[in-house]
Amino acid sequence: MGRLKSTAQVSRGGNEVFGGIVNGGHQGPPSSVPTPPQTPNPHSPQNGLSQDPPTKVSGFWPPQEEEFEHDVPDDLGPLQFVKLRKHHSLVDDAWFCDRITVQGPGPGEEAAFPCYSWVQGEGVLCLPEGTARLAGDNALDVFQKHREKELKERHQIYCWATWKEGLPLTIAAGCEDDLPPNMRFQEEKRLDFEWTQKAGALEMFLKRVYTLLSSWNRLEDFDHIFWGQKSTLAEKVRQHWQEDEFFGYQFLNGANPMLLRRSTALPPRLVLPSGMEELRAQLERELQNGSLFEADFILLDGIPANVIQGEKQYLAAPLVMLKVDPHGKLLPMVIQLQPPSPSSPTPPLFLPSDPPLAWLLAKSWVRNSDFQLHQLQYHLLNTHLLAEVIAVATMRCLPGLHPVFKFLMPHIRYTMEINTRARTQLISDGGVFDKAVSTGGGGHVHLLRRAMAQLTYCSLCPPDDLAERGLLGTPGAHYAHDALRLWDITARYVERIVQLFYHGDDVVRGDPELQAWCREITEVGLCRAQDRGFPVSFQSQNQLCHFLTMCVFTCTMRMPPPTTKEDVTMATVMGSLPDVQKACLQMAITWHLGRRQPDMVPLGHHKEKYFSEAKAKAALNQFQTDLANLEREITARNEQLDLPYEYLKPSLTENSITI
Repeated sequence: MGRLKSTAQVSRGGNEVFGGIVNGGHQGPPSSVPTPPQTPNPHSPQNGLSQDPPTKVSGFWPPQEEEFEHDVPDDLGPLQFVKLRKHHSLVDDAWFCDRITVQGPGPGEEAAFPCYSWVQGEGVLCLPEGTARLAGDNALDVFQKHREKELKERHQIYCWATWKEGLPLTIAAGCEDDLPPNMRFQEEKRLDFEWTQKAGALEMFLKRVYTLLSSWNRLEDFDHIFWGQKSTLAEKVRQHWQEDEFFGYQFLNGANPMLLRRSTALPPRLVLPSGMEELRAQLERELQNGSLFEADFILLDGIPANVIQGEKQYLAAPLVMLKVDPHGKLLPMVIQLQPPSPSSPTPPLFLPSDPPLAWLLAKSWVRNSDFQLHQLQYHLLNTHLLAEVIAVATMRCLPGLHPVFKFLMPHIRYTMEINTRARTQLISDGGVFDKAVSTGGGGHVHLLRRAMAQLTYCSLCPPDDLAERGLLGTPGAHYAHDALRLWDITARYVERIVQLFYHGDDVVRGDPELQAWCREITEVGLCRAQDRGFPVSFQSQNQLCHFLTMCVFTCTMRMPPPTTKEDVTMATVMGSLPDVQKACLQMAITWHLGRRQPDMVPLGHHKEKYFSEAKAKAALNQFQTDLANLEREITARNEQLDLPYEYLKPSLTENSITI
């Protein structure tokens, strides 16, 4: 009894909205709500009511808030649902609703109804009040009925598909237009993504024209195309890439710090021919001191190489042995480019004392192999494809009222679309990998299958992974330090949220939706990965917290490798590196996919408010405070470094896999 005031946060569109407040399933007096704008998405996968696919909308307006007051003659009691629909008109443009809040007549009587969905067509959204709830046993409970209906409809909308046999399952979508609308890019993201693709193509064309009359037979000739979009870090790399110290540094703190491990024995593949007794003694000495490290690219051995415009490409499977010197610098000792084989039982070993060009060529082959594994194993498989499995399983198994759904939703933003675009543009037949990368043309799929067979749960959790690789406490290992700190901060945030809703291990074990979500990830999405440590059920709070922390934490060469050190010339080096056309393409794609996104959301700073509970909001606030403290720690440390390490700086860490 009294006056209710509702606030709708909406974006995009036009037309009118009609809403009603529901108590115990009864609709109150309808009210009309004019609206405005944001980007594609009905099917209301979060709220359980499917709708017609959205029509193409060309306009875009900033988010707005609208307030409406309702005279209610009767006492409605606690508000449970709000029903929402958009008035249908001749121009059926979609609009996006963030959330609805309802202020009752008494002080503090406010109820929030998260939406974060596209509204369009004749459908009605039924939004439950935002308090997180676990599944109940009462089949007559209105919330239980709602979550069952929601999951049933989501199963029709979010379907699994097999992209390639032997790899994780994906969302069933042939292109981005096939995706459920709530998983699509917002307009700002889409326009920027497509515009930068065109800008990159233009820059590539201009560089190609600029170099038409230029030479391409010295390393310095790469400077002809090193202009346009670049960063301070890229400039540093260009200046120091030939140095042994920087070569070693990249294994600890470069784009791929996931391969290096401390040696516990000399690798069996490292065959030392007679005459190298001194090298063996040096290796044994470093091994005994605990200062010997290795990076083994054996996963690449036997992977078929690409053919680009009729020209055969090549791949190496190097082994690099490194040591930590008295100054704490990681330096290479020896490089073996290919493992022993019947045709080459004692492959050549490249040493820092070799002729400079021969040593440089060997290091270049290592960097090429590192690119292949980083892009395919550690970036595509271990982040993108895994995150997509988590995202699809979340939409299929957890209703909008579930606390884990509310917790994870900001961390799966845009993941389905960026992966779908990758499968149609980057790693597709005739895509960028086929046009410019040695593992393209099918080799990338072979490599992904090998990596999938070796993917373990522990390898995705930095405390376990770094301990297994013997890197804890390694001098100068900034990635290891920052990853452990970020993991610890995230784990504490997860624990605060989990303890709000799971008051004991028995509650975890007794949550059927949570257990179904776990099985869906391991047995379905990851194709029965329990034999590699992935759980098929959660038996305790600690196990659930560890898994959720993992979920949050987890976003061409043209000549064969040299088989001899003699007669390596600059022509040999340049002939092994990409020609100017491929180099321009590689630079353009690297910048496009590696730059900071204009709508980037830093870790923990999402604007969506799925939780209504004050304690859940306090947990997020504490998470943000802890991240700010880590930011200050990293900034202070970086001020003392010649090359600042910023990869895991919280302000630069994306909240979800979006690029």
